[in-house]
Amino acid sequence: MKRLSLLFLLAGLLSAHPLVAADWPMFRGPNLNGVADQGTAPTIWSEDENVLWKANLPSAGNGSPIVSQGHVYITAFNDSSGKERSLLCFDEKTGQQLWSRTVEIDREMPTHKTNPHAPTTPAADQKNVVVWHGSAGIHCYDHNGKTQWSHDLGEYRHMWGYGSSPIIVRDKVLLHTGPGSKVFVIAFDLKTGEEIWRVEEPQQGTGERNDTGEYMGSWSTPVLVEENGHTSAIVVHSTRVVSYNIDNGAILWFCEGVGHDRGDLAYSSPVIHNQICFLTGGFQGPAMAIKLGGSGNVTATHLLWREERQPQSIGSGVCVDGYVYRPNAGPGTLECIDVKTGEVRWKDRATGTQWSSVIMANNLLYATGQDARTTIFKPNSNEFELVTQNQLPGHTNATPAIANGRLFIRTNDALWCIGN
Repeated sequence: MKRLSLLFLLAGLLSAHPLVAADWPMFRGPNLNGVADQGTAPTIWSEDENVLWKANLPSAGNGSPIVSQGHVYITAFNDSSGKERSLLCFDEKTGQQLWSRTVEIDREMPTHKTNPHAPTTPAADQKNVVVWHGSAGIHCYDHNGKTQWSHDLGEYRHMWGYGSSPIIVRDKVLLHTGPGSKVFVIAFDLKTGEEIWRVEEPQQGTGERNDTGEYMGSWSTPVLVEENGHTSAIVVHSTRVVSYNIDNGAILWFCEGVGHDRGDLAYSSPVIHNQICFLTGGFQGPAMAIKLGGSGNVTATHLLWREERQPQSIGSGVCVDGYVYRPNAGPGTLECIDVKTGEVRWKDRATGTQWSSVIMANNLLYATGQDARTTIFKPNSNEFELVTQNQLPGHTNATPAIANGRLFIRTNDALWCIGN
């Protein structure tokens, strides 16, 4: 009952407009935690079984699909240089492409071959859909594709590209920009596009490498919590975790310790459970847990534990009853971790290498590997309990979406809708 109460509380935080209950309107779902609000998802599929529709995509991309108001949205790019970046809209029931909106930049930006120029996930409410295209700006459209507003936020230059996604909360759009020479968290009025606040994150280094010459950068998407009577956005930066008041951008607290001797990096989003924030740094960085509700620098007072070296963490985990089920990119394992203590309860190699985040529906967890094989298992803290595995052709780094009893999976060349 406590878990269900928390989910309903988070649903109330995310928007002043009620969301369609079964939609998946942002990265990692309606509550930014990987959990579907209600209903079930398919458990059996293949290339030839339980595929309701398949839509070809113009490019690969790490950006995940979202579902809102009968539409499925996903990012793509139209040319090998990445100068033309698009938001695509498909009909949720039929897979027909309804519209595409493309923006262009006048220069080719660097990225890594594993992170093509479509790495972000859109965010939507009942009236609008917002997408960030890195150096090509942030853009808001209505569900018919009409431009509502746009902003050029500057150049984001990093050898590995960009990847953090916008979120929508209480008629605001929040975005963690970067990585690059300048990083900030910014809030816009969703209706008008007016900038409400902006807080720059201090950095030491070039944005690509820190002062010791090691890699640096954060690609982590914010999550939301209630603490000390405020709704706050928790952002994992390259060296520290910061809690921002969403109304004015005030920093409520911060905790150091994300960086390590191999670099200052963060890829996955934090996971919140019972007023504890769990996160894992990038490039085999540390896992750590922070008690929420502090003020100022809480490193000495609220850091519950920190384990220095971890598997490579790119996808985010799901927490059930105090245990995080975390996907790992290298080595390719699933792990069950006690949030309060950091104890690893079990690990299993059933899934292979994963960049996608774990998701959950009807008390079943879904973990999708780069080989487009999805492992379904039960949230059992005592042992890995496999339910089934399902294979699609191709490759994927994107996180599936669950909406209205269907599963939406992006592979390198297609968007799949799975149903019963």
